[in-house]
Amino acid sequence: MTLFIGSLQLGLIYGFLAIGIYISFRIMNIPDLTAEGSFTFGLVISAVATEAGHPLLGIVFAILAGLVAGWVTGALNVYLRIPAILAGILTMSGLYSVNLLAMGSKANLTLIGKETIFQLAAPIFGGSMNTAKTLVNLILVAAFIVLFYLFFKTRIGLSIRATGDNEHMVRASSININTTKLLALAISNGVIALSGGILAQYQQFADISSGVGMLVVGLASVIIGEAFLGQKSILRGLFAAVLGSIIYRLLIALAYQTNIFPTAAFRLLSAVIVTIALAIPTIKQLYDMQRAKKENQSHADTF
Repeated sequence: MTLFIGSLQLGLIYGFLAIGIYISFRIMNIPDLTAEGSFTFGLVISAVATEAGHPLLGIVFAILAGLVAGWVTGALNVYLRIPAILAGILTMSGLYSVNLLAMGSKANLTLIGKETIFQLAAPIFGGSMNTAKTLVNLILVAAFIVLFYLFFKTRIGLSIRATGDNEHMVRASSININTTKLLALAISNGVIALSGGILAQYQQFADISSGVGMLVVGLASVIIGEAFLGQKSILRGLFAAVLGSIIYRLLIALAYQTNIFPTAAFRLLSAVIVTIALAIPTIKQLYDMQRAKKENQSHADTF
């Protein structure tokens, strides 16, 4: 039970990461590699603010930091015509130095003994930190899913979705695609930074290398969730991203729980899980093709 609750808590936190990647990769169809930098940016900003005694402001500042990071990537792509992949790499690389400077040139920062949002919320939930960590994350994730569902029903939200579907058609419709790209990338990285900001206060420390591999983890979470729920609507896609994140964290926790794998092999194991997750659509497609082929053959034999 403890393993499941821990996986649920982390899955909800990383669910924001998955939602952000869902927005950039699925809705906008942009390969944004800023994620690893903006995740760490949010984590660092939240940690620094929490150390100064402002955990709630730390979450707000983390979101703002992510918005800025996403806007920079968008500006490099839109105004300087730098390809989206390269623009994300440039922003991510620059953020490494920014994060290091924000932490006072230290590689890590501890928050042990500092008040976090979970400690502030604990009295509301009967004084239980474990309950607070679960319910605070659950409430925040639910609120953001509803918020994004409503946002993507608005005029600007529909314009963003249309830009991702067919950029040339949207341009012909006199919609400013520069604005939609900038806004979408800013929102995407804002949510990703929120994930890092909450994680910093959850684990009570920040590390400069925390964002390594986050892009692949988030993408794997999206694909795992879509394997269960599909991607027929925005609401289903948002839920799928969070569900996939929880499942991914549970798989990792189960692997840690067993003593089959040595500690040195966990990076490899994580890579294998991600690879399988990314291969699910291809495997499913091959299975459907094989089944259709057998059905056609069966009909042919009948006649």
